[in-house]
Amino acid sequence: MTEDTYDLIVIGAGAVGENVADYAHKRGLRTAIVESELVGGECSYWACMPSKALLRSGHALRAASRLGGAKEAISGGVNASAVLARRNSFTSGWKDEGQVAWLKSADIDLLRGRARLTGPRRIEVTTPTGEVHEYVARGAVAIATGSQHAMPDIDGLVEAAPWGTREATSAQRVPESLLVIGGGVAGTELATAWASLGSTVTLVARGRLLGGQEPFAGELVEKGLRELGVDVRVRTDIDRVTRDEKGMATAFLNDGSAVTAQEILVATGRVPQTSDLGLETVGLTPGDWIDVDDTMLVAGTDWLYAVGDVNHRALLTHQGKYQARAAGEAIAARLHGETVRDTPWGAHVATADHAAVPQVTFTDPEVASVGLTEREAQAQGRNIRAVEYDLGAVAGSALQADGYQGRAKMIVDEDRSVIVGVTFVGQDVAELLQAATVAVVGEVTLDRLWHAVPAYPTMNEIWLRLLEAYGRQP
Repeated sequence: MTEDTYDLIVIGAGAVGENVADYAHKRGLRTAIVESELVGGECSYWACMPSKALLRSGHALRAASRLGGAKEAISGGVNASAVLARRNSFTSGWKDEGQVAWLKSADIDLLRGRARLTGPRRIEVTTPTGEVHEYVARGAVAIATGSQHAMPDIDGLVEAAPWGTREATSAQRVPESLLVIGGGVAGTELATAWASLGSTVTLVARGRLLGGQEPFAGELVEKGLRELGVDVRVRTDIDRVTRDEKGMATAFLNDGSAVTAQEILVATGRVPQTSDLGLETVGLTPGDWIDVDDTMLVAGTDWLYAVGDVNHRALLTHQGKYQARAAGEAIAARLHGETVRDTPWGAHVATADHAAVPQVTFTDPEVASVGLTEREAQAQGRNIRAVEYDLGAVAGSALQADGYQGRAKMIVDEDRSVIVGVTFVGQDVAELLQAATVAVVGEVTLDRLWHAVPAYPTMNEIWLRLLEAYGRQP
């Protein structure tokens, strides 16, 4: 058994772990990162990148079909084999040589194997060949192991061998039929993707679609899915699942109906990947989410950090990378004995996690939002006013697509005259989101926003229309 010492050891070499390591190393720390699978993690191989590659071709084709002068040129549908090949290229064929080369160029040591904590600032790594090595962190250990799909308690589901999100984004063939369980972001996106690729898709959700978003978002996405041919069953439970000798799976629903499909996809939420990290050796509970402060420091410690999905603050890659930048800087500052700027919006904190999280659901229509929904703002006791506007009535939208359909909503904190939440639903609205994020994070007053003139004719004219609907204050 060998032992080595680093300033920082990061467990998990996904996008989040890479950023923690990189930011700390740039501040002078000797850093190592441990990975038991592919360097680059979930987003690179089984989530963000492959899922968006599966979706993009269908989006482009449908956008062209909504545009006179372009739709007349369309003579066929999406080429599924070409889409799958393009998806494969974005994952580098599930090989991580490129990511490993980046770590080497950044002078970050890669430790291949499975890591476990063995005590404060100590870990052991079991290599793929079974060797065990011990490592000590002078400054910190950062856990960035992410999350995995949750398995709902449905009779017979496990035995039916369902897909999780990994299988759904890496599949090399299009199933003739697919049952999607779950109406959240992953469920609606993957239902959109596989329906676009030619699968007959049924989606079953216990509640409404996109329950964490403004209600009109789920309604418009449901309409879009139905137009795509998806059989959407909302507010419906599955009692049990079976798979027959021919390989077909059948789900029996609580309304007495049944759905039979070649494959079942479970997309009902996430659980933390913390069950086999040795958390019990430092007083934490294996399998739990890990509680942290705004610098990502684990409660009750001065050396352990948890960054990204494992802390359950905002399960989004871009938000995890944002946390990682703050954590890497904070770890370095503490080890160097420097002042940690941990007041809201300081250099070492992830303040935006609380009320300024941007996210896009890449369905058709897209849903792009940042900050609070009306319901969330009301629950916080804020004095708010909500303003909505038909996005299709904006000149730029009419040019974007014939018969453009969409909606926009902003939530205004009346006491401070600033926007605390924005939601856009419609084709191509993802590209509107950064302006909304800047307005929310920057707490730009409405009086000042009147001077942010949107170029004409673009979809960004929606900002002027929302301000007009709100009205100038005396």
